[in-house]
Amino acid sequence: MNRAFEAAEISKSFGALQVLDNVSITVNAGESVGLLGPNGAGKSTLINIIAGYEKQDAGLVTLDGTPLDEYAPHVRAQMGVARTFQAGRLFPQLTVAENVALGALGLGLSGKIARQRSEYVLEVLGITDLEGIPAGGLSHGSARLVGLARALAAQPKYLIMDEPAAGLNEHEVPALLAALSKVREETGCGMLLVEHNVGLVAQACSRVVVLAAGSMIFDGEPQAALNDEGVKSAYLGDAAFGGGH
Repeated sequence: MNRAFEAAEISKSFGALQVLDNVSITVNAGESVGLLGPNGAGKSTLINIIAGYEKQDAGLVTLDGTPLDEYAPHVRAQMGVARTFQAGRLFPQLTVAENVALGALGLGLSGKIARQRSEYVLEVLGITDLEGIPAGGLSHGSARLVGLARALAAQPKYLIMDEPAAGLNEHEVPALLAALSKVREETGCGMLLVEHNVGLVAQACSRVVVLAAGSMIFDGEPQAALNDEGVKSAYLGDAAFGGGH
């Protein structure tokens, strides 16, 4: 059996509003996939369903062939699906190292193992200099990187990142991209990057899926997405299209 994380034929409505209409997306082990779309495309709803925070009206979410629909978010995390949030959700009074260790402690691992994982991911992300700083004193960009580190401390099979580069400066974005590549190569972790910026995802992902008005309009290579007329139309007037940091 091929290892893959899949959301198949997902539909979701809120009242009369159809937010997702028969959307399917697959992330293979070790693959980086970008989930793109203009504001209101349905990206956040889809990843909320994948992570277990929303319940779809139709369709199926599976992890390496195992249905996940009956499992709560924390159980899905234990099974190997980690998610980062746009807001870091860090504990401000705890140090960076302690916040990151929580990613492993939340799985029921020992304090020793959690500390070891914290040290490892902070080194991979190049932010060991922050380890003793209370999270409440971090810049927005640094807090985003620490949130990513905490998710990686759980050693997920698949990692869902909600706009991981938002708020990062021009020096932090290349470091983030390099770290994600290193983590993927070392662990085989599949990654789903939910982004607004097409140019950024083109650097980070081998494949992109584009949503518009709740429907999937493209699934293919990033460069092909940049040249696709349907994608261009969906992003018409959107300054993020083709842009970068």
